[in-house]
Amino acid sequence: MSAQVQSKGRVYLLPLIAVSLSIASCTGDHRNIKHISIVGAGASFPAPLYERWLSDYNQKNPNVEINYQAIGSSAGVQQLIEGTVDFAASDVGITNEQAAKIKRGVIALPITAGSIVLAYNLTQVAQQSPQVNVPTIRLPRQVYVDIFLGKITNWNHPRIAAANPRVNLPNLPIQVVHRTDGSGTTSVLTQHLSAISPEWKRKLGAGKAVAWQVGIGGKGNEGVTALIQQIPGAIGYVEYVYAKQNKLPVAALENKSGNYITPTPESVAKTLEAVKLPNNNLIAFITDPTDAQSYPIVSYSWLLTYHQYPNRVKAKVLKKFVDWVVIEGQKSSLELGYIPLSKKVVVQVQSAVKKIAE
Repeated sequence: MSAQVQSKGRVYLLPLIAVSLSIASCTGDHRNIKHISIVGAGASFPAPLYERWLSDYNQKNPNVEINYQAIGSSAGVQQLIEGTVDFAASDVGITNEQAAKIKRGVIALPITAGSIVLAYNLTQVAQQSPQVNVPTIRLPRQVYVDIFLGKITNWNHPRIAAANPRVNLPNLPIQVVHRTDGSGTTSVLTQHLSAISPEWKRKLGAGKAVAWQVGIGGKGNEGVTALIQQIPGAIGYVEYVYAKQNKLPVAALENKSGNYITPTPESVAKTLEAVKLPNNNLIAFITDPTDAQSYPIVSYSWLLTYHQYPNRVKAKVLKKFVDWVVIEGQKSSLELGYIPLSKKVVVQVQSAVKKIAE
């Protein structure tokens, strides 16, 4: 399945990531293996980074074919449960209930991290060339909750204007854009909204899919990004890299300390510092960070492997690949808009990946 990303009115296709990788660097008993195929699927959140990793790894390792489909966290986890993939990617890890369905066992490896941003389009005419000098809009906590609840419906609403006294806000209807597929990105956002708004928690709650009361839907981060670009007055939630690649402005969000924070490597790293990953499964979230300089909506993204593989070569290849990703692969993170793993988390992942049985 392709991921479609638009930029400056042009459409870029992020194809099924299919790259030939080699295991020449593996131990001597595998040097005679000429070809093996590995299949993965899941979250669109990390797909641009996966694409870079596979391309870079390919240059050194040309004989193992790894296919990755960005089909959403829910679909990826389901395929792992059904045994139709060799690994999955999920922005919410995996639940104990889901893990219990996997007879071969599952190991969750935090592999990258990033922020969920509220991107918007304040141009008056659809398909206009890129938004020039669009100001950064500040959104108070209860304002962006009420936008997603459908209570605030225009960009020049008094509550938005009060937070942006120096901005000439347009008299433009707000068009909410959300995900249609089961999404880890949706889960991260709605966990945060549930944490800061009792009304949101009561009416919609948190999950990979919720019963949106307003807005239109797009599939994947790429689908939401495309709709935001096309619709004047649109606002939607996407992983930061999609807004960055398509030059969409993103809101400064009020955090728990009352500060308006934009998603920067520093503000996202501040949030991640407060996330303590338990050694038993390496899955944890922080739904409303307290640090004064923390950006409020941040998550790891997990690579999910089986604990046991009937094909021991696949097990070895995946272990080698993960080892490369948490060291060499992290060097591409900041350039693309992701946050590198801390040294502590790298050590935790290196320890966990050893549990994959060969």
